[in-house]
Amino acid sequence: MPYLVAGLVLFFGVHLFSAFRSRAPGKDLRQRLGYAPYMGLYSLVAIAGFVLIIIGYDQARWIGSLYFPPVWGRHVTMALMLPAMIALAAAYLPAGRIKKALKHPMLVAVKLWALGHLIANGEWNSVVLFTSFLAYAVIDRIAVKKRGDNGPNPDAPSSTLGDIGALIIGIGAYLVFVFHLHEWLIGVPVVLKG
Repeated sequence: MPYLVAGLVLFFGVHLFSAFRSRAPGKDLRQRLGYAPYMGLYSLVAIAGFVLIIIGYDQARWIGSLYFPPVWGRHVTMALMLPAMIALAAAYLPAGRIKKALKHPMLVAVKLWALGHLIANGEWNSVVLFTSFLAYAVIDRIAVKKRGDNGPNPDAPSSTLGDIGALIIGIGAYLVFVFHLHEWLIGVPVVLKG
């Protein structure tokens, strides 16, 4: 568990610093360092944290359970993951109706992913991991709202291609994860075989 906690502290520490850093002229660290050096340092710390999270999560896999999830939990998780994948895709595409409605689709995707996995997993490592991601997404959403960042301008034209792309990519990613990637990356099959 120490590697998992250290990874979460590094990963979310740099993300929370970025969310709450001063953006005032002369005080903004990103302006003072320059965009490339700031993003390089930010990326190195985030990647180091992410690697520690992966190692720590795997090492803490057998610590035990905090609670036993309900039998229907995995079905709720599967239902939440489809809109999470669509929201994740929408975050990186031109603003369509989906992105405008969600305002910050990446944070919506993280919240759905974390909540779904908390419903389906009661092991200590899972609870620590998914609670951390859920808490971060809530805190970051509050931070962006306080900064006045309300997502894409609702009056701007909507990109139909952005919406179509989010649906196609999101549904495709969902199917690939359900049937292959989740088991390959995490070692846990979503669809039980046999």
